[in-house]
Amino acid sequence: MHIKVFDTLRKNMATTEIIAAIELGSSKLIGIAGRRNSDSSMQILAYAAEESSSFIRKGIIYNLDKTAQALTTTIKNLEQQLDKTIAKVYVGMNGQSLHSIKHSVVRNLDEEIIITQELIDSICDENLESALPNMEILDVVPQEYKLGNNFQFDPVGVASSQVIGNFLNIVARNAIKKKIENTFAQANIEIADCLIAPLVTANAALTENECKLGCALIDFGADTTTVSIYKNNVLRFITVIPLGGSNITRDILSLKVEEDEAEHLKLAYGNVMYVEETTDTPAMHQLDDGTRSIEINLLNNVIEARADEIILNVWNQIQLSGYDDKLLAGMVITGGGANLKNIDSLLRKKSKIEKVRFAKTVQTPIQADGTGLVLDGSQNSILGLLLAGQEPCCAIKPIVVEKPQPAPSTLDVGTLFADDEEYKRQEEAARVAAQATKKVETKPKTKAEKTKSNGPTWLEKTIGKITKEIFSDEDMN
Repeated sequence: MHIKVFDTLRKNMATTEIIAAIELGSSKLIGIAGRRNSDSSMQILAYAAEESSSFIRKGIIYNLDKTAQALTTTIKNLEQQLDKTIAKVYVGMNGQSLHSIKHSVVRNLDEEIIITQELIDSICDENLESALPNMEILDVVPQEYKLGNNFQFDPVGVASSQVIGNFLNIVARNAIKKKIENTFAQANIEIADCLIAPLVTANAALTENECKLGCALIDFGADTTTVSIYKNNVLRFITVIPLGGSNITRDILSLKVEEDEAEHLKLAYGNVMYVEETTDTPAMHQLDDGTRSIEINLLNNVIEARADEIILNVWNQIQLSGYDDKLLAGMVITGGGANLKNIDSLLRKKSKIEKVRFAKTVQTPIQADGTGLVLDGSQNSILGLLLAGQEPCCAIKPIVVEKPQPAPSTLDVGTLFADDEEYKRQEEAARVAAQATKKVETKPKTKAEKTKSNGPTWLEKTIGKITKEIFSDEDMN
């Protein structure tokens, strides 16, 4: 019994450790579930994806019904792989309206005082009231506090007559979060937490040294490209550019090819810094129909033009952040678009920054054999959401302990004493006595016995009565 109880407890404990997450991408809606191993690695237990370009654009849900259907299908797929019920999921927020705004709150004090936590909290609360019309503050990243001429990350306990709180507010349109909540409610899926996708991606993909020295994380997505800048382990700038790999694919359609062919050509022959070899015959690629061919040089002219536009926008945003000359760790690229050949070389050429690293996976070791998860940079956002999850996401079944039932007795007395002669004699004597008793009980009664059993007769009653009267008269005389 103890072994069964321990095994049941172990299985339920394993269930509680499972975390599930959903990424609302512009090309795919992705679901994932995993469990942390004892060595701090992440074991991927289930993975599912649905095409989302018809209901999610620029990272924003615009068709709630189709999104809810895709969510339901994805969750069911994950549950089948897990053989467990998913109770809630972590979900990422993104979109082209997502960006950061610097804001400062100034407190001039009457005299020099010791800064308290209550004062800092009141400054933070005042900052939260600074939201713009139709915009919502999704998160606040405190920067350094200025006390007089000095900067402090933690000003509590320092004496000063002036406090300036500098904040980086991450904002987006009100509709983004509300659409997510309404869609998940329609799909009857509980949200464990709404996380800002670029932040969890950076936490998962960047090293501590890169965040400290200063770096720019560039996530090349399908419809958007996100730029996040870190310095001294603090987020300093974030913006979303509404351009991505899908724009390149749509440009290739101008070459009179189908969308599936355009995506294949981009991945197989795309090169943002293509240089054609000097030959008499240009390189050609025959299309699937077998009747048409496309010139590789012409294909890459189209790709390079759009990639150049995206890179220039990225570099422009880095310059606007004011940290373009402070990125000692350089730039880190990730996302599906980062797989485009020579995209890192084009970035070096346009930015003059030589340090460029391609983060194909996250810093935490991932075990994903047999799940279909490809570690090519395109999954870093969903992995970041999974790694950020803390609460268990699977339903816990109650533990039922079966009480042991007593085993039926198989003891046969006759068999046990089969060789005992004394027992046989006693058994025979008991049998004979039982038969004799039965004969006596069943023997017919005589006439006298029947009469006796029925009480005194009439004659006996009359004689008794006369005798009683005679003796009563004698007593009176």
